[in-house]
Amino acid sequence: MIVLGLTGSIGMGKSTTAEMFRKEGCPVFDADAAVHQLYSKGGEAVPIIKAVFPDAVKNGAIDRKTLGIHMRKDPLHLEVLESFIHPLVANKRAEFFTKAKGADIVIMDVPLLFETGGDSYVDKIVVVTAPADIQKSRVLARPGMTLELFETLLARQVPDAEKRRRADFLIFTDKGLDNAREQVQSILAQLREN
Repeated sequence: MIVLGLTGSIGMGKSTTAEMFRKEGCPVFDADAAVHQLYSKGGEAVPIIKAVFPDAVKNGAIDRKTLGIHMRKDPLHLEVLESFIHPLVANKRAEFFTKAKGADIVIMDVPLLFETGGDSYVDKIVVVTAPADIQKSRVLARPGMTLELFETLLARQVPDAEKRRRADFLIFTDKGLDNAREQVQSILAQLREN
């Protein structure tokens, strides 16, 4: 089994690319979806977060907006949060590998792959990328997004140029979906050939 790490900065098209790998028959572990599950009503993270940030729990689920305010207020809050979220995500990842047994290639869709040290548990890395102006326009088109929030999110991520440098494969998403899909198919063909 080849474990392919899929990452890319905000607005680069990583989620769409992950779906392309899924449609090509690769099981995909979505780290963001795992966190959403942990934060939802009945999720394992809810009681832990409630103990630390009680106002961040509304109707039995995590209110990400309130939690985000806490994270921006004090960088130490983010470290505290990550100290218990990362092990819970690791448990979800282990469950995924059990279910994906027998697959030749699996995808680890992890936005903060480099930032969390996730690059150490994958065999190859795919970075999804696009020119900075396209990235910016995509992100600012999202509901509730501001330039300040975009810049804050970018500041927390390894720069795109550094991600590209550390990648085994690049997928450029500025030339349309068909072009990106061809790049996905080409990467899978190369991996299966070797």
